[in-house]
Formats: sequence, structure tokens, C-alpha cells
Amino acid sequence: MWIMETAAVAFSMFSAIPMPQIEWTPKNMRYALCAFPLVGAAIGLALFGWALLCGWLGAPMLLRGAGLALIPVRITGGIHLDGYADTCDALASWGAPEKRREILSDPHLGAFAAIRLCGWFLAYFALCCSLTVNIRAMLCWGLSFLLSRAMSGLAVAWFPLAKDTGLAHSFASAADKTRVRRVLLALAVILAAGMCFIYPIPGALMVMACGGVFLYYKGMAAKKFGGLTGDLAGWFLQTAELFMLGALVLVQLLEGKF
Repeated sequence: MWIMETAAVAFSMFSAIPMPQIEWTPKNMRYALCAFPLVGAAIGLALFGWALLCGWLGAPMLLRGAGLALIPVRITGGIHLDGYADTCDALASWGAPEKRREILSDPHLGAFAAIRLCGWFLAYFALCCSLTVNIRAMLCWGLSFLLSRAMSGLAVAWFPLAKDTGLAHSFASAADKTRVRRVLLALAVILAAGMCFIYPIPGALMVMACGGVFLYYKGMAAKKFGGLTGDLAGWFLQTAELFMLGALVLVQLLEGKF
């Protein structure tokens, strides 16, 4: 029973999928970060279904690309894009870590956040329209949504936190950090291996892209914010997923040339 409650906690927090209303307790939050990648599985299945439907209907490329770009946002409710926008505003301030953390707490959307959100959506939509849809590509792309969430949860259970309040602190303080790190690290390795097996060169480049963003994220969080926050976790997720999709499309384009 507690396993279902743990999954419900993860889905109710990190997705817009309707979930039963349950009380959050230390028991069902202990491994909630381990259930976070399940949201990625839901996204991958929805994308696969949309691609099949578009293929059956003979939908135009722009319609297919729009659906592929919007489905992840619809399933998550935009929670990670909110963190991405706040982080972009804070990074653009060039202030001290304390100033940047203040900006993260500001509910208003700044100019830099709006500009970079538009840029993110434009890039993501263009990549979705450019993607060559086949079984290997869709499987590899679908697994990338699990990988990004496994790495994001690993960071929450591993990186120092910038403050003792907020979403990241709530999940980190309630987690059995040692076991959560082991589970998510093992899952990340399995997912990375699976992506490389399914679609060797694109999968390997996608894993490298995610790893590169993760390493930058670790240093950026510590140096520029004094530690991890929930908004920074959203920034990592959206950036990693953009870079992984970019790596997949890049290899497909290069394959078409040689």
C-alpha cells in the first residue's frame, strides 16, 4: 500500500495527472524521489502514442511536432518550466548568491525569464519537428525522460541545499538519502545502458549530454546559489531534456549525410 502512496506523492507533486488525495507522511515520502522517474515513463508513453496517432492519420510535420513539444508540458503541468524561468531570471542578475536566491522567490516573471522561455520553446519545437520518428528513436527519447528525472532526484538527495525551506528541502529531508542515491544511481546506469543498446550512437551522445548538463548543474548550483533549490532542479530537467533531444536529432541529421 505504501508503494502506491509513494508513487501517488511523486505524481501529485511532479505531474498534472489526477491522483487520489492522500496525506503526505514520512513513510510515503521516504522514497518519493525514487518514484519520480515514473512521471517520465508516463511522458514517454504519451509521446509514443501521439507519434503512432500522427502516423496513422498522416498528420503534417508541424502538428506532430507541436504535440511532441506540448505533451511533456501538459503532463507535468509546467512545474519544471516555472523553475527554469525563475533560474534564468536569477542567473541574469549577476548578483551574489543571496541576491539570486531572492530572485528565485519572486513570483513575478522577469524579462530574461520570458525571453529564455520563448527561446526554449522555439528550440524544442524545432527539434521535435526535425526528429525522424522511428521505433528506436522514440524508445531512446522516451527513456531520456526517465533518465533526466533519475538524475534530478539523485541531485536532490546528494547536492548541498541552498536553504532549509522549499520543495527540494521537503523531499530531501524526508528521504532516506543513502538508499535513494543508490536506487537512482543504479536506475540511471541501467537507463543509460538501455539507451546505448537501443540506439547506440544517438543514445550514447544523449547520455553524454545529460551527464554534461548534470556536471555543470552541480557546479553552478554551488557557486552561484550556494546550493540546490527546487527551481534549480527544474532548470536542470528542462535543460537536460533539451540537450538530449538536440543530441538525438543531430545524430539523425548526420546519419542522413553519410
